[in-house]
Amino acid sequence: MQDIIIEKPYRFIPPHRGKWFPSLMLKTGIIPWYLRRYEGVVSCRLEGVDHFRESQRRGYGVLLAPNHCRYADPVVLSYLAREADTLMYAMASWHVFHQSRLQGWAIRTMGAFSVYREGMDRQALDTAVDVLSTGERPLVVFPEGAVFRTNDLLQPLLDGVGFMARSAAKRRLKEGNEKPVVIHPVAIKYLFKGDLDKAVSRTLDNLEKRLTWTSLRKAPILKRIHRVTLAMLSLKEIEYFGSAQMGTIVERQERLVDHLLDPLEDEWLGRSTDGPLIPRIKSLRMKIVPELTTGELNHEERERRWHHLEKIYLAQQIASYPADYLTPPTTDTRILETVERLEEDLTDRADVHGPLEVILRVGEAIPVSADRGPRGEEDPIMKSLRDSLQSMLDELSTESRTVDL
Repeated sequence: MQDIIIEKPYRFIPPHRGKWFPSLMLKTGIIPWYLRRYEGVVSCRLEGVDHFRESQRRGYGVLLAPNHCRYADPVVLSYLAREADTLMYAMASWHVFHQSRLQGWAIRTMGAFSVYREGMDRQALDTAVDVLSTGERPLVVFPEGAVFRTNDLLQPLLDGVGFMARSAAKRRLKEGNEKPVVIHPVAIKYLFKGDLDKAVSRTLDNLEKRLTWTSLRKAPILKRIHRVTLAMLSLKEIEYFGSAQMGTIVERQERLVDHLLDPLEDEWLGRSTDGPLIPRIKSLRMKIVPELTTGELNHEERERRWHHLEKIYLAQQIASYPADYLTPPTTDTRILETVERLEEDLTDRADVHGPLEVILRVGEAIPVSADRGPRGEEDPIMKSLRDSLQSMLDELSTESRTVDL
């Protein structure tokens, strides 16, 4: 399990508000070098930047809402900041500030501030609303809430984005500022520009070796991926059910996710739930994690809670494999993403595969009303954001190279 839960009391980390250093960083070659070295991103194509510039020129409160398919996403947005000649603030999960001292310092200096995903973080919400209401800088929030290596498929969006934008719109009106708050969807699309077989064969060799198999190097790539995926699912079914299960992949995934989460929801929430996975996970973590950070739990209870968190993490892993994502004819980027996800799930890390070109497409502004709309219906802001993002991703998906292996 990756280190996404920090077992110590949460302390809000505010953004660095200075301009000199982040402006210097945008003008040097350090960020492109970092992206090449650590993420395999060698070039960037920008589209729709004028939409963003116009909102800036008009003095709107601007929230940028990108999809989140790779860990490189926050860094590649620096290309947009440089082109639009602006600095940004960004909301980032608290755990990313604790991966290393250098990383924590760097992301804060560039304008990131922390949000506690395992509880109600009033300071983070207030900071976000302040940024949008004053228009000090654009604010970046990733509405999917987590990284899913499915670049062409948007995950369910968290309603917190709409709440923050609407709260800022209300505050602007209250303060007599009639210029609106707007949301710009930003579609991030990565294109693989290398030799696919060369890029994934070594990784698949290592995964097969880890499963104690003889290398299937001469088999088609899709067959190798399918076998490794089935092996991982079957191993977890044996662990939790006692044997590999029958049914389609989707049925088996759903059955295992419910087997993992239903008992935890009964214990911690008093009821089993359904619906999008990320809100289910967030609700459970909000109950399980806070007392872990106090240091007051005995050893047995601490271990029990970590075991529950491991089950939650596994449920998220299982759900991150869409059943039809590799249905032929598929694309080289979908294959690459799936291999990287398999490697990450087995080893907690993924090799850098490049070269990658990233496309940043900024959509037209979505005005934010201070009113939510009829109770019981989908938030119109979130619907507009989701539809716009998915539409742009659908268009950009055609830029990937189709392969039929």
